[in-house]
Amino acid sequence: MKNNYVINSFKLIKNNIKTVMKFEIIYKLVVSLIIVPILIAGFNCVMNLSGYTYLTGENIVGFLLHPYNIIFILFVIIFLTFITMIDVSTLIIIFDQSYHDKRITVLDSFKTAIIRLKRVFSIKNFSLVFLLIFLMFFLHIGIGSSIITTVNIPKFITDYVINNRVLFVILICIIIVLIAYLMNFIYTFHYMILERKKYSVAKNASKKLIKKSTIKDMIRLLSVQIIIYFIYVLIVVAGVYIITLFNNILGNYKIIESILITVIWVFILISLLIITMLSNALSYSLLSSLYYKHKVDNNRPIIEIDYYKTVNNKKTNKVFKYIINLIIIILFMVGSILTYQVINGNIDLTIANPDNIEITAHRGASYNYPENTMAAFVGAKELNADWIELDVHQTKDFQLVVIHDSNFKRVGNVNKKVSDLTYKEIQKIDVGSHYDLEYAEERAPLLEDVIKYAKENNIKLNIELKPTGTEVDFEKQVIDLINKYEYKDKIVLASMNYEVLERAKEIDSSIRTVYVMSFAIGNIIDLSSADIYSIEASNIKYSLVARIHNSGKKIFVWTINDIDTLYKMIDLNVDNIITDNIVQAKEALNSNQEINIINELIKSII
Repeated sequence: MKNNYVINSFKLIKNNIKTVMKFEIIYKLVVSLIIVPILIAGFNCVMNLSGYTYLTGENIVGFLLHPYNIIFILFVIIFLTFITMIDVSTLIIIFDQSYHDKRITVLDSFKTAIIRLKRVFSIKNFSLVFLLIFLMFFLHIGIGSSIITTVNIPKFITDYVINNRVLFVILICIIIVLIAYLMNFIYTFHYMILERKKYSVAKNASKKLIKKSTIKDMIRLLSVQIIIYFIYVLIVVAGVYIITLFNNILGNYKIIESILITVIWVFILISLLIITMLSNALSYSLLSSLYYKHKVDNNRPIIEIDYYKTVNNKKTNKVFKYIINLIIIILFMVGSILTYQVINGNIDLTIANPDNIEITAHRGASYNYPENTMAAFVGAKELNADWIELDVHQTKDFQLVVIHDSNFKRVGNVNKKVSDLTYKEIQKIDVGSHYDLEYAEERAPLLEDVIKYAKENNIKLNIELKPTGTEVDFEKQVIDLINKYEYKDKIVLASMNYEVLERAKEIDSSIRTVYVMSFAIGNIIDLSSADIYSIEASNIKYSLVARIHNSGKKIFVWTINDIDTLYKMIDLNVDNIITDNIVQAKEALNSNQEINIINELIKSII
């Protein structure tokens, strides 16, 4: 093959295109239908053994440090490393045969990968895990998918990092340094699989091979990711444009228009499916192409695998028959158990119809006014919000004041804690100028004043209690105030501290409570002191909404300020959307639109 890495990378796929496609399809099906369910079942088992029925931000640290979970995490790391190595190794072997203009079947390439992975796993090679994670992320920046890259970082974490400039810059610098360092070892797996070198030897060989080409190879690999990304987007945009064009031209010929648009949609979906399947292969074909290029440029020998001799072994074939039979038995057992549970009513696949979705103004209309001020609460009413969400702290003189932070530094430019100030002192602090000088007269209001306003204007309140440990009769004081104005039916008490909700229920069992969580894992329905669950939007799934609705409870989601997530939550039928931007949320809700398939496709590549 000519020493042109771009042309060669396409040839590596072309020479065994059927094998590559079959392997990618089989691998993704096995991962989604077998491996993921097994890991989920294992995780649930560990939770039960550890005595946890649910996980939230409050108890996650204790669970992670539990001995059973530590053992499970180590097992998962080893297991996922092995599964991912099979993916990487099989593709490397397929492309090696393509380089030598030979054909290979999926089974033969898979067998060869398994055989050559035998000596890879040992405690001495533990750092291989980190190299593998880097390889997976680096080669799946575009639309490629793998087990490791399915990790979903909660949006509130990413928002915090992005908004904290110093932390963001530090993380970017760390990532750049790590990439520059780990790029030296990017051909380690080629040496391990194709030349059967030990891990330590393979790392050194990779470092020598890529010497003086580290930056170039990094740019080449990133360029392919960018090209794949734009091809993906181009197909979507071109398809939408053509459909719009047909709609304008053939508006009076509905039958012809419907047929043509259907054909276009089928073409788009098939094209995107093929690109998604091949994106993983494209990255590794380029990596293999660069590996062979450096070998040739440095006059180093390229070892050819005699895969036929490797795989046509009676013992090997017998082992693989056992593996296939075991997979079939597992699938049959899992399917039978699931069917039995559904038939006997132990698993409910239905979902209750929730009430109409309501909009909550997060800290008042905080997109248009300074947060947690009367201006923001009046603005929320004017913008037709259904609810106002606000935060409450207790002052030094036991007054209930509305403010999110326990300190006035962010909103008032005064580095003093709420609990160290009297309400009279707090009234001297300007909490509006940080938003705009126009609101310099705004002060942190009393909870009592907000309840009065809410009752007069018939707007519901979501009152989040923010205990710091210095409060006295905090929950009782809030509940007494609510009962004083006889407005309990339009108010909910919320907290990220479950014990606060338990104390509230002990004081007044009829008060409605909301458990605020950044994420929710396990059987949160058992949390009897919570009537409603408020969960960060990036962690909301259909199954979670279904479980909560089927239990007769409601789900609130926070804090949604982008249109795509708004439509997603509307489609999932959540009960309440908490947002800073009330106008945008209302427009999305009132437009009666469902998620557009184009938005969904584009989001899948970001």
